[in-house]
Amino acid sequence: MPPPTDVSRPSLLGVFAHPDDESLLAGGVLAQHAAAGAATAVVTATWAPGTHRAAELADALTVLGAGKPRMLGYADARIPQSAPGVPRLCDAPLDDVVEVLVGHIRELRPDIVVTHDAYGQLTGHPDHIHTHRVTLLAVHAAGLRHLYPHAGAPWQPSALYVATHPESGIDELGSLLQHVGKRVHSAPDEQVTATVDVSPWAETKWAAILAHRSQVESQRPLPALLSSLAPDARHQILATEWFTRLDTTPAPGPQRDLTP
Repeated sequence: MPPPTDVSRPSLLGVFAHPDDESLLAGGVLAQHAAAGAATAVVTATWAPGTHRAAELADALTVLGAGKPRMLGYADARIPQSAPGVPRLCDAPLDDVVEVLVGHIRELRPDIVVTHDAYGQLTGHPDHIHTHRVTLLAVHAAGLRHLYPHAGAPWQPSALYVATHPESGIDELGSLLQHVGKRVHSAPDEQVTATVDVSPWAETKWAAILAHRSQVESQRPLPALLSSLAPDARHQILATEWFTRLDTTPAPGPQRDLTP
C-alpha cells in the first residue's frame, strides 16, 4: 500500500521523454517530495507499455515513490522498435500529444510540473526538446476550460520548472558525455533559479537509475557512464539538481502596457 499523501505539500508531476530521464534529471526531487508525503507522478512520452523499458520504468518509479508508469506510448526518435506501429513522438500530430498530456494534468492536478529545458538537456536529444515544447503548451492549455473540454475539468499548475544544468556545474558530467562523442549544452548560471541539494536522496536516486538495467548494461547511455565512476565521484554528480522556473500565472506587481 502506498504511503498516505500530505495535501499540504505541493504535489509534483514530472513529464519526461524517455524511461530513465525521470531518475537522472529529477530523481532526487521526486524522492524528496515523496518522502515528505507529497503526491508525485511521472508521465513518459516514449516507449510502449509491455516493452522492457516500461518494466524498468515501473521499477524505478517504485523506488522513487512516484506511482505507476503513465506512458504516452510514442516511438523514440531513434528507436522505431520502442513502439512498433506507432509514430515517433516528433512526428505525431502536436494537438493530439498536447491533449493527452492535458488529460493527465487535469486528472492528477499537480501544483508543480517538471520537464526538460529548451536545450533538451545536455545532449539535445530531439525527444527531450519536443517534450519540453509539448509540456509548455499542455500546462498552459490545462487551465483553459475551452481547450480540450473532453480532457477533464480545468486545472492550472502553479509552477513549471525545467530541469537544466548550469555552465558552472557540468565539469565531470560534461567530460563523461564528451568522452563518448555526445554534445554538451548548458544554461547560463543566471538563468538557473533553483539549485536543490538532494544529497540525502542520492542513494535512492541511484537505485532508481540502476532499475533501468538495459541502460546500465549498454556503453553510451548516461546510466552506464555513471556506473563506471567511483562512488564518491558519482555521488557528487547526483547530489545536486538544477531547475529554471517558468511562470504559469500572471506576474505580480505593476503590469507593463503594450502602449509605448
